[in-house]
Amino acid sequence: MKDLIIVGAGGHGREVLEWVMDINEEKPTWNVLGFIDDDLNKLDDKKSNYKIIGKIVDWTIEKNQCFALGIASPVIKEKVTQLLMDRGAEFASVIHPTARIAESATYGIGFVAYPNSGIGPDAYVGDFVTLLSSKIGHDAWVGDYTTISSHCGVNGEVKLGKRVFLGSHVAIVPNKRIGDDVYVGLGSVVINDVEKGVKVFGNPARRAR
Repeated sequence: MKDLIIVGAGGHGREVLEWVMDINEEKPTWNVLGFIDDDLNKLDDKKSNYKIIGKIVDWTIEKNQCFALGIASPVIKEKVTQLLMDRGAEFASVIHPTARIAESATYGIGFVAYPNSGIGPDAYVGDFVTLLSSKIGHDAWVGDYTTISSHCGVNGEVKLGKRVFLGSHVAIVPNKRIGDDVYVGLGSVVINDVEKGVKVFGNPARRAR
């Protein structure tokens, strides 16, 4: 059984810990050591049974360690994972027992799937994607480091670029293309392609001024 360290002790990291414990309850998988976070005081007012055991910036990778990503920001996810992997870190995927993933779907390393999330047939999900309690439709394509918040509908054949962030309750109609580094505000309905590097909000979603 490998030792597991959760990267990031904020709200998302503490949620990931809960899903890890659910996985361990169903089948003992990891020995959880705690969190690493550059803010050593982040848990001071929290009721966590696990502590921050060191900083990300100076963590030394040891044998038998693996890591679970507890960060939601796409840009920070990329920076932190690259830093740790350059030191030899291995990232586990944390897939809640209630998640439903089609046999023909593909996902990369460091994938985090929340309770009741789902991936449809022949969908592709890249590395370090965070899928809160949302669904990815058939034949969709999701780029590396993307975060899909709760109650989103990424419908069939949608393509999301790298480092995309979808706020909660976003809906994207089929066959649309969302460029790299796009931010889609909560509750937005995307009915057109979105060019890279912009923020869109509303129903229908429009570029923020």
